[in-house]
Amino acid sequence: MDSKLMVPAHSGLLDGAALRAQCEFIARAHADHRDQMRQALLAALKKAYVEGREQARELLFTDGSGSACAARLSWLQDQIVTVLHEFALNHVFGAVATPESARIAVTAVGGYGRDTLAPGSDIDLLFLLPARPAPWSEPAIEFMLYILWDMGFKVGHATRSLEECIRLSKDDMTIRTAILEARYLCGSRDLFDELTRRFEHEIVSGTGPEFIAAKLAERDERHGKAGDSRYLVEPNVKEGKGGLRDLHTLFWIAKYHYHIRDPEDLVRLGVLSRHELKLFQKSEDFLWAVRCHMHFLTGKAEERLSFDIQPEIAASLGYQPHPGLSAVERFMKHYFLVAKDVGDLTRIFCAALEDQQAKEAPGISGAFSRFTRRNRKIAGTLDFVEDHGRITIAGPDVFKRDPVNLIRLFHIADINELEFHPDALKLVTRSLKLINNALREDEEANRLFLSILTSPRDPALILRRMNESGVLGRFIPDFGKIVAMMQFNMYHHYTVDEHLIRSVGVLAAIDQGREAEAHPLTAQIMPGLEDRVPLYVAVLLHDIAKGRPEDHSVAGARVARKLCQRLGLSPKQTELVVWLIEEHLLMSMVAQTRDLNDRKTIVDFAEKVRSMERLKMLLILTVCDTRAVGPGVWNGWKGQLLRTLYYETELLLSGGFSEVSRKERAKFARETLAEALVDWPQRERKAYARLHYDPYMLTVPLEDQVRHAAFIRGADRAGQALATMVRTDSFHAITEITVLSPDHPRLLTVIAGACAAAGANIVDAQIFTTSDGRALDTILVNREFPDDADETRRAASVGRMIEDVLSGRKRLPEVIATRTRGRKRSKTFVIPPAVTISNTLSNKFTVIEIECLDRPGLLSEVTAVLSDLSLDIASAHITTFGEKVIDTFYVTDLLGHKITNENRQNNIAARLKAVMAEEADEARDRMPSGILAPAGTLAGTRTKQ
Repeated sequence: MDSKLMVPAHSGLLDGAALRAQCEFIARAHADHRDQMRQALLAALKKAYVEGREQARELLFTDGSGSACAARLSWLQDQIVTVLHEFALNHVFGAVATPESARIAVTAVGGYGRDTLAPGSDIDLLFLLPARPAPWSEPAIEFMLYILWDMGFKVGHATRSLEECIRLSKDDMTIRTAILEARYLCGSRDLFDELTRRFEHEIVSGTGPEFIAAKLAERDERHGKAGDSRYLVEPNVKEGKGGLRDLHTLFWIAKYHYHIRDPEDLVRLGVLSRHELKLFQKSEDFLWAVRCHMHFLTGKAEERLSFDIQPEIAASLGYQPHPGLSAVERFMKHYFLVAKDVGDLTRIFCAALEDQQAKEAPGISGAFSRFTRRNRKIAGTLDFVEDHGRITIAGPDVFKRDPVNLIRLFHIADINELEFHPDALKLVTRSLKLINNALREDEEANRLFLSILTSPRDPALILRRMNESGVLGRFIPDFGKIVAMMQFNMYHHYTVDEHLIRSVGVLAAIDQGREAEAHPLTAQIMPGLEDRVPLYVAVLLHDIAKGRPEDHSVAGARVARKLCQRLGLSPKQTELVVWLIEEHLLMSMVAQTRDLNDRKTIVDFAEKVRSMERLKMLLILTVCDTRAVGPGVWNGWKGQLLRTLYYETELLLSGGFSEVSRKERAKFARETLAEALVDWPQRERKAYARLHYDPYMLTVPLEDQVRHAAFIRGADRAGQALATMVRTDSFHAITEITVLSPDHPRLLTVIAGACAAAGANIVDAQIFTTSDGRALDTILVNREFPDDADETRRAASVGRMIEDVLSGRKRLPEVIATRTRGRKRSKTFVIPPAVTISNTLSNKFTVIEIECLDRPGLLSEVTAVLSDLSLDIASAHITTFGEKVIDTFYVTDLLGHKITNENRQNNIAARLKAVMAEEADEARDRMPSGILAPAGTLAGTRTKQ
């Protein structure tokens, strides 16, 4: 019996002796019936594995150890493979008497070779053939593989001779890594030992730098594919930055370069300290626990920690909510802190590796050519030197002797535009205890930090290095509280600390004139600011109080007031920073959820802003904040809304004398459009320039105006009363559908319903009425296909659905019912429906704002309810923040009056809450069949100018 069957640590998972005895019985009972023997063996092995796997799952919940779970599953798999191998040789192929020299060796490779296995992982096996294999060798391998496949395992396998393994390892780094991790399971031990000996002598010896360079390049490529940030809010636990594969890469390199089998040896060699080894093991255990729970929960090899499973994983790991943070947010913060620890270990490990490589191979070229020690002095400092473009320490006591050097290191790197040597960052990480209150209050340290923050070079890069090394969170403890903090929603793509650093990066790009095309207004006003410092401080700190029970804007302003004094800002600068942080969401919310053509909106906003300097800084802060949320969040439309709000407010704040008045800007926009239509006849150009009201001319970019002009002209020439046009945008992951139709009070309802029926989820909408009584509506929907051609075809089908419903060829209730049949409401996110009805936000309209969880068809149902309640929608503002929608409707009754009756307001709120909670499905049945079809007279008008 193989000794692996007797491992006591995992004996509770499977009784090896009992399974072996059962297999012996099966062999005797079915000796004359090969098929029956195979089926009985398959059933016995499957039953043993399923029971053992369930035991491993229960133990994971009992002791919480991910590494132990992975080891148990690997051990369990070993038993299955070993028993299966012995059964094949003894009872299927009668190979008991085969001499040792003719036997095969069965080895585990990959993750399985490391003696760890996730519940859904592949089983990677290498069947090693001797020089003269027995005739039964390959049939036996085939028998084993088919049994494993029939058991439901995904088996990655290779059958090679020893010579083939050595030859392929020389040219293929993947095969070389697999054999590096090969682990003996059963069969010929001598053959496996010979492979190990020859691999070490013929492959590993003298090729350390080559292997290390390949593995680090492979790591960088993998990070790029998985999202090159360890702070993505839906991380890949296996392949992502800071994930398990990064730890595996470290061990591969250590095993190859230092010729070790156990991570404990890294302490003996001085590569890692005892504390760092424990951190390695703790990080690995946590990541394995997360990964095993993910696989058990989903029943497959799920590696992406997506929103829909994060709450359940958090519950499985025992996380509880705290004031300001939910259980899932606490779990994910722990996850990102572990990912950061993995980054620290990588940096420390590479520093030690470079140091040894420099001593052993000073003349090596290529990836390690930088190891030669020809340090150069850096002007103005004796504590730091330059090592081939990287700043490093002049001696081991530079931080202990002067803790301000922990900040000065980054300042000198910034002004000299140097990268960081791993030695320097390793010592930084090991010196974090030196950052105490005395250093935080040190005037020179704060001056240096402020210089880093407002650097004209790349402040985001330096801040990120400070954050990754732990300095930023220690130097500013309130920042340390939001390090690795995620927000459990689909809107924010990064952790809070990463979002803030990215915001600074956007600001620096604007400040340096690199964003003039994307943000022309901010690029124009940035050079004219009286003082850049308050803006940089506000951008870095605007979300610093996230995760607290109170409003993060108010709490953040309070934090900033204390911190600004410490950083040496004047009282005037401090007050500006405090105001910017307290109001950092104001401009975005007004621009996206309010009617910018309603004068009351501008008046109310101007009263809060009060000065042009505040307005300019708030605009720039808003752009930086939005841009840093994540890819696809910013778009040209949002930029145009912000510019419109800025110009209208500027007019009020400057006493009515704007550099460019609204009327002049509209006139200029018409002239510009006419010039862009230079190929059109003069009469058509003039007619089209008069077709749109000022709001359209001021809010729609010229490029879109030109497209709309050609679209409307084509529809008119074809005699089409109803037409649609589509455009895809792969960068922002949205698709735009423009609808031209006779105006109609329920038009938005019908369009939204048709989109829902076609499976298109609306994320934004832009609605206008032309001067000749037609509606020009642009709907933005989530992109479905990565390929533009596929997405264009899909969008065209959505457009046809809109046309069919508007023309009456299809009935909306029927197509929606077909689409939504069996639909399950998302349980990942919970947003209680909220309705706010205000008569103070507009002088002419009642403003209804709804906030709830987004879902297909919601906009159609909400607007249908408003129509049922005899409300006329003057303008609608559709805003999506990930899974949450905030939709605002400016309405009146059918006589054009505000809704002032309290009972009626309560009824409106109740009806809207019901439909938001999916309790008003009957609203769909009252939707009109079509607009162009003779469907009777519908009350109300739709004014969107």
